[in-house]
Amino acid sequence: MISAWASSNQVVLGQLKTEEKSNEITAIPNLLKLLDVSGCIITIDAMGTQKKIAQTIMKKDGDYILAVKENHKTLYNDTALFFKERESMKKEGFAFDEYETVDGDHGRIETRKYVMTSDIDWLHDKENWAGLKSIGMVESSREIKGECSHEKRYYISSLDCDAKRFGDAVRSHWGIENSVHWVLDIAFQEDESRIRKGSAPENFAAIRHIALNLLRNNKRFKGNVKSKRLNAAMDTDYLENVVFN
Repeated sequence: MISAWASSNQVVLGQLKTEEKSNEITAIPNLLKLLDVSGCIITIDAMGTQKKIAQTIMKKDGDYILAVKENHKTLYNDTALFFKERESMKKEGFAFDEYETVDGDHGRIETRKYVMTSDIDWLHDKENWAGLKSIGMVESSREIKGECSHEKRYYISSLDCDAKRFGDAVRSHWGIENSVHWVLDIAFQEDESRIRKGSAPENFAAIRHIALNLLRNNKRFKGNVKSKRLNAAMDTDYLENVVFN
């Protein structure tokens, strides 16, 4: 199953089951065709970093930020080396836009630096990626109780060079993990489901997504999704308010 999550509205817009003997690469373009993504920024993990997917997004008047990993080895290596040498690249006249955020709570300090450039005429195979205008890097450092970890992630994008906009979109991408996948597991016990046959898994996934959208957007009862779901099971008036209000 693949899902489309609208981070600004906090709702699941659609889902699609991958065909047998297939995967997300073929399913993502089909899901995109069902949605109006005009004016939207589409963020997808490295599995979806495919030329056909980029082309589909551009044809529907959207923009994309696609993660780059070793599944595109040349693209990944060229991008990683370029950002590694960015100080010397600056001296050669290349322009970069940078944005940094610092977050901390419960003994954790996380610093994220977002770097973006539109100077990509040198990039191999650039012309075969529809709408490609920029590349970006996220450099994150996390310190927890004195222990530090570092990570760098790379992206290609159809957006103009704007590190803050790039950073906001990348951070919003991970909202689907906390706001959808984790909630479906904790509040709906999705991972424990034994529903396996025929179209039943897809149908029940759709029902869970609809229920999640309704519960999250209901403001009458103050509580998390799990509490709202329990309250809806015990209070018919509240259930009607969730479904029809």
